[in-house]
Amino acid sequence: MAKFDVVDLDLKKVSELQLSDDVFGAEPNANLFYEVAKMQQINRRRGTVGVKNTSLVSGGGKKPWKQKGTGRARQGSIRASHWVGGGKAMGPKQRDYFYRPPKKVRRGALKAALSLRAREKTLIIVSDFSLSAPKSKQAFEALTKRLKLSGALVIDAKDNTNLHRSVRNLAKFDVLPPEGLNLESVLRHKHLVLTSAAAKAIEGALS
Repeated sequence: MAKFDVVDLDLKKVSELQLSDDVFGAEPNANLFYEVAKMQQINRRRGTVGVKNTSLVSGGGKKPWKQKGTGRARQGSIRASHWVGGGKAMGPKQRDYFYRPPKKVRRGALKAALSLRAREKTLIIVSDFSLSAPKSKQAFEALTKRLKLSGALVIDAKDNTNLHRSVRNLAKFDVLPPEGLNLESVLRHKHLVLTSAAAKAIEGALS
């Protein structure tokens, strides 16, 4: 079990917290990072681009003129791809880019990312992160002046609505509930701020 200092919002140690080495002490793995980051990015692709080919364009059922005797090139349909208003030849079609690696890979990548932040000493566990009101200014002062951070990902339970409503408006900070924690968000922010309850929840979900 790894020991972490639990601090208040003024960075004063108030207690210690033991967390699983399997979750917060794993070895960084670039291959897992790649697979899961690729999944998150590629699954955002809508895949809705598409055009109509000759068979989908309305009209053109009748041969425009007879095959021989007119002196003109033979034509089968006025909706062929070389006609104005015709279908598109070999155009893009709608497709699904969905990609999902195994659950073990997804969990392993998240464990490795959390462990990397712990190893870099950029993982801060606070005893509590309560705000008196949903005020972005109040959250900004707590994060920048008291915790001395220029940017971070804050993790706490979703029922802490004052925190979530306050931090989500800050440009260089983000906030998520423990169940919404994902690899891309962890890697995008240099610092992680977890409440002790959120840390235990993440440990339970990933163990």
